Amino acid sequence: MAIPHTGVLPDTEHDTPILSSPALRKSDDDLLLPTDELPHSASSPDVISRRVRDELMLDGNARLNLATFVTTWMEPQARQLMAETAEKNLADRAEYPQITAMEDRCVRMLARLWHAPYPDQARGCSTTGSSEAAMLAGLALKRRWQARRRAQGKDTGRPNLVMGANVQVCWKKFANYFEVEPRYVPMEPGRYHLTADTLTAYCDDNTIGVVAVLGSTLDGSYDPVADICMALDGYQAATGTDIPVHVDGASGALVAPFLDPGLLWDFQLERIASINASGHKYGHVFPGLGWALWRNAEALPDDLVFEVDYLGGRSPTFTLNFSRPGAHVVAQYYNFLRYGFEGFRDLAERSRATARALSAQVQSMGPYELITDGSELPAFAFRLAPGTSDFTVFDVSQAMRARGWQLPAYTFPAPCQDVSVLRLVVRTGFTTELARLFLSDLAQVTRQLRAQSPRTLPRVLHPSPAT
Repeated sequence: MAIPHTGVLPDTEHDTPILSSPALRKSDDDLLLPTDELPHSASSPDVISRRVRDELMLDGNARLNLATFVTTWMEPQARQLMAETAEKNLADRAEYPQITAMEDRCVRMLARLWHAPYPDQARGCSTTGSSEAAMLAGLALKRRWQARRRAQGKDTGRPNLVMGANVQVCWKKFANYFEVEPRYVPMEPGRYHLTADTLTAYCDDNTIGVVAVLGSTLDGSYDPVADICMALDGYQAATGTDIPVHVDGASGALVAPFLDPGLLWDFQLERIASINASGHKYGHVFPGLGWALWRNAEALPDDLVFEVDYLGGRSPTFTLNFSRPGAHVVAQYYNFLRYGFEGFRDLAERSRATARALSAQVQSMGPYELITDGSELPAFAFRLAPGTSDFTVFDVSQAMRARGWQLPAYTFPAPCQDVSVLRLVVRTGFTTELARLFLSDLAQVTRQLRAQSPRTLPRVLHPSPAT
């Protein structure tokens, strides 16, 4: 049955305005299609695509989104490869064996990059993002703990996971969804991530693992992974309890290897059982890709791996999702080959240099005070200097949004809830010219807010930090 066409509008920049189009005046009802339910009949693809585009114009400009760590720019060649493979399902490994091979190659590249002792034996997979990767890593920790407890004839009913209060919300979801007690090590003034000296007091025989964050979403800082592992070595010596570590490297695992080669944080540390990263962050792929790697087969229990054969050919799967886009894996493989080690290092160096230069300018501008300066992740957080009472960071965020910039403002977790910050993330595509424009707008906004009476400033909501 043919799909009927209702008046098609010419799609040029010289289109006749909708309200004066004779063709449309005859069928104005067609312009009032429902938006919350299925329309009764089909419509012209040109008309509907323009309606959708018009609505999307109200969204922010992704290049000006300083809140997100997620990639907002890719090379045209990578975009084209994604478009050419958009219909390919990564779960269908028999039908698309080359995308499967590319995924396997990416896993081995990451295993070598993260110093797995036997890269060809490391187990890993792509995921839809670091949230799924974190769920898989947490499940592996829980199953390994349960197996050890059963072997010892002990109860398995009260598992807990120790982490800093700076963890991303995916870990809170994991604890909730998979019935694990979350033990958050609280922040202290001047210490906004997990540290070795505060860790072991939260551990016991029921601790399935510790999560160390390589790149906090709150301020871009790194947890001291090596010190955390050393503290757990001492804890094991004192108690006999062996607690593995998972490194949430959503952002930092594709930054630190290139910029901080002397930093110990990966599989070089024997206590590290697994690592996750977001290919759609500093892997430079558009949203929809994460990576989860385990040190070896022992670190990923076999009961989490399923064999399927109903797509033609047997293949293992150990992801939470089944059908997944293969295009993102293709783009990641392209990026790995395209940039290589030196290219990734160059991209990361430029982002970090821009972040540090921006933070220095913000510090000198006043009345701002740095929490971090971009010397770890290419991101930094800053707040208003003590004694500033004319306006808040939330006022700054709102005023910058009016200029197109999405600069998030939020409050740190208790007991540091009196610390409210702005955070800026630098990604590939944030050019020197954009940095100059940002500083100019921030300076102007700051002058305007200082000149206003507090009573004239509108109330704003306090959003959570974006990732």
